[in-house]
Amino acid sequence: MSHAFFSYMYRLRYIERWSLMRKIVRENVAEHSFHVALLTHALAAIGNEIYGKQVPIDRLVSRALFHDATETFTGDIPTPVKHHNPQILSSFREIERLAAERLAGMVPEPLRPVYEPLLASKYADDEHAKYIKAADLLDAYLKCDAEVSAGNREFAVAREQTLRQLRKLDMPEVDYFLRHLAPGFEKTLDELSISSETAD
Repeated sequence: MSHAFFSYMYRLRYIERWSLMRKIVRENVAEHSFHVALLTHALAAIGNEIYGKQVPIDRLVSRALFHDATETFTGDIPTPVKHHNPQILSSFREIERLAAERLAGMVPEPLRPVYEPLLASKYADDEHAKYIKAADLLDAYLKCDAEVSAGNREFAVAREQTLRQLRKLDMPEVDYFLRHLAPGFEKTLDELSISSETAD
């Protein structure tokens, strides 16, 4: 019997993000998923190493990697559409739940206990879920900032809205990232090379 789960996961690269926005650099859901996993790892590491917390990094990174897996069926629905009213949002959440169940059904039976919780965890309300939410917003903010820095004002309002959402999370890990790590995203490759040589 053939199991299509990973074939569907690879199709996330065909799903474009920011579909209602005019953009300079296109981005797909597979790229975004990698970035969110990377940023989740960074935020959790900052929490543990700088603020003395005990965040389960590996488990959170796995959850982050699959946080948009259901979009292989639903596509990337723009935020203004999803959040237009509570009814639309509630309906969309139910569609995502059904999509997660369908995806889980494509995993070989012995592996389902591993993947079912990952696929169902997007809207889990546990104490560590905020790290994935923060990473998701942080990736959106970095994307908006890059577009605005390249002269695309289409993303100016989205950048400010996303930054406000990040601040509302009231996470020192996010503040640390924005203060110490985000400035590197504004540099050219040559500037990054000079910075790294100076650091050595």
